[in-house]
Amino acid sequence: MREHGGNLDLAQQHFGGRAEDWIDLSTGINRLPYPVGEVSARAWSALPSRAEIEGLHRAAQHAYRTRAPLVALGGAQAAIQLLPHLAPPGRARIIAPTYNEYAGVLSAAGWEVQEVGELGALEGADLAIIVNPNNPDGRCHSPKDLLALPSRVGRLVVDESFADAVPQLSLASEADRPGLLILRSFGKFYGLAGLRLGFAIGHAADIDRLDAMSGPWPVSGAAIAIGCRALRDDVWAEATSARLARDCVRLDEMAQAQGWRLIGGTALFRLYGTPDALPVQEKLARGHIWSRVFAQKPTWLRLGLPGSEAEWTRLAEVLAR
Repeated sequence: MREHGGNLDLAQQHFGGRAEDWIDLSTGINRLPYPVGEVSARAWSALPSRAEIEGLHRAAQHAYRTRAPLVALGGAQAAIQLLPHLAPPGRARIIAPTYNEYAGVLSAAGWEVQEVGELGALEGADLAIIVNPNNPDGRCHSPKDLLALPSRVGRLVVDESFADAVPQLSLASEADRPGLLILRSFGKFYGLAGLRLGFAIGHAADIDRLDAMSGPWPVSGAAIAIGCRALRDDVWAEATSARLARDCVRLDEMAQAQGWRLIGGTALFRLYGTPDALPVQEKLARGHIWSRVFAQKPTWLRLGLPGSEAEWTRLAEVLAR
């Protein structure tokens, strides 16, 4: 398995404790999740109908402010797994450093993968991939710059898994253009990663192929019920975006007091430069707070945002030791 956050079992092996004893800040998942409420018995016991899946699609179109075709999948990761099969293997270029599943999945499917640093270097690729905002450094590209790319590449994939709190960055409203495919994650912003729900938004031809490859029941009845409710809850989304913006400032101030340098981040995680990230990770882990470090960048430390006040208090106490 490639290196990711969320590997809390590894933290427990080294530093003890039960999963519920830990504050997992190694991912970019909202620690104050959407309140799911009641889920009907039928959602658990019956196969989802096509009408229910289409209802989820309409809810996603509402949340992502688009009329473009889309398909619900088992998380954005499910879309990444299908991506290599939308076209015969060719040349793929990825703006890096970024989420490392893209390079691994494409390489395994026979694609020639090149990681590049700038938008201009994507030109001529059969498949170009940009994560916007980027994971882990939060780098952002303007919609105007991105919309200039589809005519210069075979297919442009924009992963907007961290775009919920910055809708002005999203290309979802433009996604029905040929050669443009947008990926969205539900679980991160709504704090329900275990639900395994995401969406691909794009031109009808691409969406139809992804729909066919994903099978008749790509998401669960519970995911449909909760997703429909959450994606139409504009009040919760707006309040959550405002809270996350405040919490980013709060965490950055705590990091600055430690002498760490802000490298970047998104509304759901921050990336800091430290003298050496491993000792910092160990210090936090001894207080049962898990963070993300990077083998290729030994000074980088990524922290998600704490949720409850109790979590913020424990983080402050552990940092003060």
